[in-house]
Amino acid sequence: MRLFVGLGNPGAKYAGNRHNIGYMAVDRIAADHGFGPWRAKFRGQLAEGRLGTEKVLLLKPETYMNLSGNSVGAAMQFYKLAPGDVTVFHDELDLAPGKCRVKTGGGHAGHNGLRSLHGQIGDAYQRVRIGIGHPGHKDMVSHYVLHDFAKADRDWLDDLLRGISDGAPDLAAGDAGRFMNAVALRTVPPRTSADTPPPKTAPEPEAPATKPEEAPDARSALQKLVDRFR
Repeated sequence: MRLFVGLGNPGAKYAGNRHNIGYMAVDRIAADHGFGPWRAKFRGQLAEGRLGTEKVLLLKPETYMNLSGNSVGAAMQFYKLAPGDVTVFHDELDLAPGKCRVKTGGGHAGHNGLRSLHGQIGDAYQRVRIGIGHPGHKDMVSHYVLHDFAKADRDWLDDLLRGISDGAPDLAAGDAGRFMNAVALRTVPPRTSADTPPPKTAPEPEAPATKPEEAPDARSALQKLVDRFR
């Protein structure tokens, strides 16, 4: 059994925030893969379903970001799960918008949701780091993450969430490489033959220049001799 956790803050006020991209990711997985209805449990919202051959629980903690670990820890204890069974989807300031990386272990880099998880369950869980970009100065971070995505972000955001959903069965099976390939197919689609410019061909070599044919000499032998001594 796998536990997929999407980090975010509850309520309509926060629904479109950059900080809620973890919620958005598990919502897309639930919708695309036919999960059961969301129900209140473990101080959050829980949905059950399958990804490939794996039974998967989706959890959106409703404790607010700073206390996410309380919800996740309660779910892990109830289902007797280890940190290695947990994958957390969260916003990542240090990745460009639309980028996505998978990581296991390591620090929380100041992310309050991860900080709470570290305090409750340690750091040995898997993370899907979903890039939202950085506002450029640390004093702007709080306003930036608690602000909605811009209209200009909608296309790349939709492609990224679709890619995460496409690859979710591979992630549940423990194949992070195939998961990343699925994301890449949505976010960086391969070029088709129609998009590929024709190969450059070498110019045909020019034919060597030929000397013009000389007219036959019609002079008589005597005239040739006279011309020779002129």
